[in-house]
Amino acid sequence: MQSETSLQGSLSVERMCQLGQVSRAGFYRYFQARAPIEESMTIRSAIQEIALQHRLRYGYRRITVELRQRGMNVNHKRVARMMRNDNLLTIRRRELPWATDWGDEVEIYLNLASRLKVGGPNQVWLADITYIRLKTEFVYLAVVIDAFSRKVVGWALDRTLQARLPHGALRQAISNRQPPPGLVHHSDRGVQYACEAYIQMLWEHRIIPSMSRPAHPHDNASCESFLKTLKREEIYANDYRDMEDLAAGIEEFIERYYNRSRLHSALGYRSPEEFEKQAETESGDNRQMRIVWPANETVYP
Repeated sequence: MQSETSLQGSLSVERMCQLGQVSRAGFYRYFQARAPIEESMTIRSAIQEIALQHRLRYGYRRITVELRQRGMNVNHKRVARMMRNDNLLTIRRRELPWATDWGDEVEIYLNLASRLKVGGPNQVWLADITYIRLKTEFVYLAVVIDAFSRKVVGWALDRTLQARLPHGALRQAISNRQPPPGLVHHSDRGVQYACEAYIQMLWEHRIIPSMSRPAHPHDNASCESFLKTLKREEIYANDYRDMEDLAAGIEEFIERYYNRSRLHSALGYRSPEEFEKQAETESGDNRQMRIVWPANETVYP
């Protein structure tokens, strides 16, 4: 009722209803309805944070416990319903001698990126997903970053965590970079990256999947660092109306600022594009650079 009180300081309720051509009952219903909506958004925001923090390993019962530990009085059925609507329910896993199989459709691949010393662009790509809270909805952002230069080579925005989200970012990255065979694609073990369709897309382009070890989020530190920078410097600093407005802001930040102009301490205070151009000048045609794998090691299926 805070908004109502602030308005009443200058106009009476009756006068506001006349101006807005609404009934007094409708006026009060509007303000009374806002509290449950705001409470629901707060709970959803906390669920999103916990689910992604634990890489979708937590089911609705564990998330319910953590929400209660944060002082939120929620029941597990409501949490399960919200998670189902946001496609956040986890999939049961069983261990295999050589991989982790989620049901019969997806496999978890070894961490190859940690074994490699990246010497140029298009050798290792890093992929990750985050959520963004708008006023009345949540949206999800998937990004693909070149590990050598920290350049964002692909990104996609969607209202759900369906497979099309990371697919969109990967398709954009492949279109933008035309990577050579042998590129390593590193991600977490989320089902969006481990699903059969995504892995098949990688193999079709001769890209090798690599996945983080359990409980080792630093394996993808560069990607997470970018997402924090994006939220701090762009998203939290602006009041976006909707997903379309947000998409325009993200495009401006990534394509015209972050990749071209923003200086990175890890790159000797150069922008990603400047860093790549310098590497190309020093080593010739970077498009021909390849990862050297140990002898007799097979990396393609």
